[in-house]
This record gives sequence, C-alpha cells and structure tokens, in this order.
Amino acid sequence: MSRPALIGDIGGTNARFALVTPGAFDLQAIRTLPCAHYPTLSEAIRAYLDEVGAEVPREACLAFACPVHNDEVRMTNNAWCFSKRQVTEEFGFELFKVINDFTAQALGVPHVDAKDLVPLGAGEAAPGSARLIFGPGTGLGMAGLFPGQHDWIPLPTEGGHVSFAPTDAHERELLAYFHQHYGRVSVERILCGQGLLDLYRANAHLAKQIAHYNTPAEVTGAARAGDPLARQSLERFLKILGDVSGDAALMLGARGGVYLCGGILPRLLDWLPHSHFRDAFTDKGRMHAYTAHIPVWVVTAPWNGLLGACEALHNEEVA
Repeated sequence: MSRPALIGDIGGTNARFALVTPGAFDLQAIRTLPCAHYPTLSEAIRAYLDEVGAEVPREACLAFACPVHNDEVRMTNNAWCFSKRQVTEEFGFELFKVINDFTAQALGVPHVDAKDLVPLGAGEAAPGSARLIFGPGTGLGMAGLFPGQHDWIPLPTEGGHVSFAPTDAHERELLAYFHQHYGRVSVERILCGQGLLDLYRANAHLAKQIAHYNTPAEVTGAARAGDPLARQSLERFLKILGDVSGDAALMLGARGGVYLCGGILPRLLDWLPHSHFRDAFTDKGRMHAYTAHIPVWVVTAPWNGLLGACEALHNEEVA
C-alpha cells in the first residue's frame, strides 16, 4: 500500500493539514493548527505528523496564502518564510508542490458536491468556459480555472491587490478615508475580515459617531442585532464584493460561473440573497446582459482548499 501524501491549505491564521492516498480525494486525519503557535512551517508539519501518528510522507502538496513562484516563499499575513528546496531536503520529499491558496480553492471547485454550492441569483454556466474563484478571508483571494484537454488548468492571480474603484459618492468618501490611513487602497483593504472592521470604523468617522466594536465578528453580530452603523457597513461590504467580483468576471470572461470561497461568506448566507451583491455584480453598463447570465455560487464545503491540493498533487498542469 502506498504511503499517504501530505496535503495542506495554509492561510494567514490557520494551517489545515490532511493525509490522502496519492491520486485520490479521501481526506484523512484532518487537523487545523494555529499558525501563530509554530515559529516555522517545518515545525507545524512535524507537529501535525506527530499528532496523527504518521510517518513522513514521500509526497506533499501545500497551498499558501501568498505568491509562491520563487524558491523562497514569504507569507503575506503571518511570519512564516521558507525555501522550497530546503523543506524538500529536510523531509526527503520525492515530490513537493507549493501552490497559491486560491489555486487550491480553484482546483477544489470541480470536486465539490452540488449540496455544498449555494446559488446567488440566476444564470447558467457556459460549458467549457473559464470559472472565477473569488473570496475574502484574512486577505482577498482570486484565481481562474480552465478546463484543459486532460487536467484542470488553474490561473493564479494577485487580483485582490488591484485598486479600489468607488461607484458612488459615499464610496468616494470611503476611498479618501482609507487613502489617508493607508496610501494606495487595494480592494483587499476592504474585502477581508480586517477590511470589514475598517469599513465600520470609516463609516463611524464619516457619520461623526463613536466606533463601539473592535473585531469583524463584533461588527457582524451588531449588524444582526440591528445596529444601524454595523448593518450599513456589512451591507456596503457585500455591495463592494459584488462590484469587484463582477469586474473580475468580466476581465476573466468567467462564463463558466463565479465561485465565492473563503471563511467569511458561508457565515453570511442569510445576508447575501437580500443584499445588493447581485445588483452590483450585474451593474456593468453595456455589459449588463453579459454579467447577468453568469451564475454565482457560495462554496460551503469546509475543506475545498485541501481538495484542490489533492487535485494539484498529480495534475500535470500544476508545476
């Protein structure tokens, strides 16, 4: 029997690990480790293997929330930094693939059960067309996915770092506030967990009110409880999400559909259908009919990134 491969999906906050039979999607021994508890990637891997009682695998595919094209990988939202070559040598991996976390999210989408896809509005996927995978979490991830002749072809991007473009007077005021605090304003500044909190603080400043909440969860909880400023901030967050994901769908030509991933949106399924997300997604002037026909789903599968790392392990389109 072949030795299980190591699979990982590592974000700014948590590292999710699993073992899998090479060439299969049978996730085993899934564990979530807080990144802050481990000084290095290697220590986190060894802690995981010790916890589940597994010997060092011969093969591994790990996804990271940062650019991964160089030998040195430096995490964007935590302190981990490592050399692919050194990690390969340290563990004796015969195959070691390092991919972007949203490459993993993209590659996981074809393996998600229909029950784990929640539709937002109408639309019908065009067969053989590109798909957009998009979603806020610790940061804002964005990737494309194309059906190749033999394997799925991922398109890694850093699209979360494009410039924020306001669409009304209030958003122009928000842009001025964010610019004063950060300089250049990317869409990730707003469309992530910290961005929701900053958006609430910006709205409080503009309304000349005191900001009472100090975490994104507190803002969301206050919105559910009826706090007007928190509710306004959450609704604006979802509207801007629609703006940006619609723009990205146009740029990619994502007639195969848009898949919203990440840790935030599955918790907002009761808000999304009644928000301005879909209106903003389709409000593209002369291209309104184009975006109106693109289906959008929220991916609620808990381990989509791990499924994508499984796909990438032996996918010849993934280096």
